[in-house]
Amino acid sequence: MARFGRVITAMVTPFDASGALDLDGARRLARWLQDNGNDALVIAGTTGEAPVLTDNERLSLFAAVTEAVTIPVIAGTGTNDTLHSIHMTKEATKLGVAGLLVVAPYYNRPPQSGIEAHVRAVAEASHLPVVVYDIPARTGRKINTSTLLKLAREVKNVVALKDAAGNPAETANVIANAPDGFEVYSGDDGLTMPLMAVGAVGVIGVATHWAAADHQRMFDRWEAGDIAGAIAINQTLLESFAYETGDESPNPIPSKVMMNLLGLNVGQCRLPMGPPADFVAEKAKTVWANLQASRQRVS
Repeated sequence: MARFGRVITAMVTPFDASGALDLDGARRLARWLQDNGNDALVIAGTTGEAPVLTDNERLSLFAAVTEAVTIPVIAGTGTNDTLHSIHMTKEATKLGVAGLLVVAPYYNRPPQSGIEAHVRAVAEASHLPVVVYDIPARTGRKINTSTLLKLAREVKNVVALKDAAGNPAETANVIANAPDGFEVYSGDDGLTMPLMAVGAVGVIGVATHWAAADHQRMFDRWEAGDIAGAIAINQTLLESFAYETGDESPNPIPSKVMMNLLGLNVGQCRLPMGPPADFVAEKAKTVWANLQASRQRVS
């Protein structure tokens, strides 16, 4: 079993009608995600709208969700400011979270040496296991394989990678050359199957908000050697993967719409994401209905 399990949701952050942080809503959503197939949760990641949360809001979220569930909570403490990230890491560590998600510094476009030094400094601020988050489409910088491997080999609490770089062939090189115990999670729902094929242990997902149990079944079949069965389940999720983001409605806008449809009342995204376009709610209904129907066909 992977350190944090196979199916992890990067949880949306609930806001109330005025746009204020809804901690009761966060507790309710976290418990629902736990009850519906998730092995762990990431709080204040990309999907959690981390860039628009204040430090106090992030820390309040970490504390509230950690108290609400029994599964591991991974705190998103990374920013594009190393000293700020260190501060958030130290504060989160005091709150009983199980691990830390540290994204590559965004906007600054640092060299590989700067990325390495940033992750080292943040990891050294805590004893907790660190998941490095590589998402060049949002950060503007790919973490090179050589940098990832150096961190995995030399920093004892850098234990995993959330891979949203979109290159399974290069991820295969990371997995083949990383030390024993270093784990790779898919950070792109649509690439989970290809990444499993090269050795990923699970997914830190978005569609897992509403399809965690489907992912668990897919992993069960994969691990049992029923590759055709795993592929069949993955195919039932393709519409969810396509729905969860796009130029007109990027993540996490669709995820919040889906959660609202399911009665979790997580509100809308804060600007600059803002409210959803009109088509998103109707699309959510279609995606949910089709997923339910496909579950009857692929059991």
